[in-house]
Amino acid sequence: MSAGLVLSLDVGTQSARALLFDARGTLLAKAQEVFEPTYASPQPGAAEQDPDVYWRALQDCCAALWREAPARAGEVAAVALTTQRASVVCCDAGGRVLRPAILWLDQRRARHPPALGPAWNAAFRLLGARALIAHFQREAEANWLAENEPALWRETAHYLLLSGWLSWKLCGEWVDSAACQVGYLPFDYRRLRWAAPGDFKWRALAVRRGQLPELIAPGGRLGVLTRGAAGALGLPAGTPLIAAAADKACEVLGSGVVEPDLAQLSFGTTATINTVQPRYVEVQRLVPAYPAAQPQAWNTEIQIYRGFWMVSWFKREFAAQEARLAAERGVAVESLFDELIRAVPAGAMGLTLQPYWSPGVREPGPEAKGAIIGFGDVHTRAHVYRAIVEGLVYGLRAGGEQIERKLGRRLRLLRVSGGGSQSDAAMQITADVFNRPAERPHVYETSGLGAAINAAVALGWHADHASAVRAMTRVGRRFEPDPATAKLYDALYREVYRAMYGRLKPLYRRIRRITGYPA
Repeated sequence: MSAGLVLSLDVGTQSARALLFDARGTLLAKAQEVFEPTYASPQPGAAEQDPDVYWRALQDCCAALWREAPARAGEVAAVALTTQRASVVCCDAGGRVLRPAILWLDQRRARHPPALGPAWNAAFRLLGARALIAHFQREAEANWLAENEPALWRETAHYLLLSGWLSWKLCGEWVDSAACQVGYLPFDYRRLRWAAPGDFKWRALAVRRGQLPELIAPGGRLGVLTRGAAGALGLPAGTPLIAAAADKACEVLGSGVVEPDLAQLSFGTTATINTVQPRYVEVQRLVPAYPAAQPQAWNTEIQIYRGFWMVSWFKREFAAQEARLAAERGVAVESLFDELIRAVPAGAMGLTLQPYWSPGVREPGPEAKGAIIGFGDVHTRAHVYRAIVEGLVYGLRAGGEQIERKLGRRLRLLRVSGGGSQSDAAMQITADVFNRPAERPHVYETSGLGAAINAAVALGWHADHASAVRAMTRVGRRFEPDPATAKLYDALYREVYRAMYGRLKPLYRRIRRITGYPA
């Protein structure tokens, strides 16, 4: 085993990180750069960012990292990159960026996507998938660009996810990891490659094959750092760049989840529950399983789109008192929220929240809204906050049960990562709602660790991804379910939470018809 190090570059929506890991998965040094607010064009719903913001942030992170650990730059044996998903960059033939990147948060929709033709329309109508395909076409950034910026789209020689553009900046090749291809692209999720020529996606999207990068399996070599990129990051030219995966997939791997009966929960802006499977499984019909961060494996992901963003919403709207206390104590506001949870009993005195604050495609459907029911004169802000956390975990349990039904097996253990996982109270609620143990990984930076695991396998430090996970991931703390509390949550979940969507769905549709929201 080598004594070298791996540099993981992790580019999220709000910040970038440079992380140094050794072959045992120990985080030796870290630097983070928070971005300026996303640039939004005057168009309603736009979410855009100059891609150079990300590249400059990586340079600044590395500069800070080597100031902290100046002797370590020469020990870096490889670099691995993981990024936010579904954000796209347009470049001309010479690599010049033609416009700001369109981020995954962008809400603009194509109004006149490419025509599929009568044969495909009839086929999808028979499958009951016409609405889903129409959603896919409307959401595709390429279709929006072709419709609204046709001259720029004709000039677009390279159409890439952010991961692909940063890979080009690093190694000078138009390449990307196959495990990063999560978005509205002509990608064959089952075969983990670009769609075959006859696939309907080439009709549904305005994308040309020549615009897309070559794909490399995770753990493969994308290239080596160019002299310019190496100088910008403070590394030797020729350092290998290893294919990793998108941030959620790397987070699953970095949490140590490689066995099919383990579940990984991500308590981030988008909350998710994931498993890793050795075969392609669509948990929701015609909604693809995403590429996992190891070769020939798939993530069965269920999302709650707003997820732990709701904690930020609560902080902004209701936590002025905690903000004052946090300022007096010199701590983060979120650190006081566990006190709110502990101030009220499990079940929040019947206050129950449904976390469908953004519409979906299946369940919740496009009419979906959030709801809180069960208010009485005993309820306080603390009850509302506890109901938010409990409702999010109820939603993830519902996703876990969907996965279990599809796989025909029980999920025996939970691994939880993301910002919300740092709350002991949220971890205990998770163990109690699911009625099974919930474990927090030994390191917070699980996405960066997942990328590092790919590099460690590529370097031969470990025989395969399973061996690397055994060597590089550990449990930080384990939370056991309390039987009495688990029984209470099970009753609320089955008799109240699970009934809410079906009962409220007709009202959501009426609200949408009357107000036009959500569009």
